[in-house]
Amino acid sequence: MKPTNWIDTILNERVRPKVAALKFVSQTFSKYVMVGILNTAIHWLSFLILFEFLATQSTSNFVAFLIAVTFSFFINSKFTFKSKRSFGRYVSFITFMSMVSFLTGYMADKMALPIILTLVIFSSLSLVCGYYYSKFFVFTEAPT
Repeated sequence: MKPTNWIDTILNERVRPKVAALKFVSQTFSKYVMVGILNTAIHWLSFLILFEFLATQSTSNFVAFLIAVTFSFFINSKFTFKSKRSFGRYVSFITFMSMVSFLTGYMADKMALPIILTLVIFSSLSLVCGYYYSKFFVFTEAPT
């Protein structure tokens, strides 16, 4: 066996599939971040308006989240994951992300956190948790 053959074998069988998987994750995560920026703007604006009327961070964050998560679900299913949408997937996504949203607001109320800190914490948590939950539980089939 020539030296280049075993090197090619290792590259073809071990390295290239991992690089391709990383590239896919990188591309989907980049798209998810772009949608997340729009989603965050929708969420923050809704939160600030609602907080003026509802007076608690937990409720304001939760309702603002429902507005933003609906946008996020539909755009990410089509643009980021190229996956079919269904009511079941929507309910799964909203349920998981609602728990993250409400718990963030609940803890913020208990700790009397400043509103801006609540928004930053939730935006960070929802970006990471939302991406992995979407990728591994909601939009699991191969891209269409």
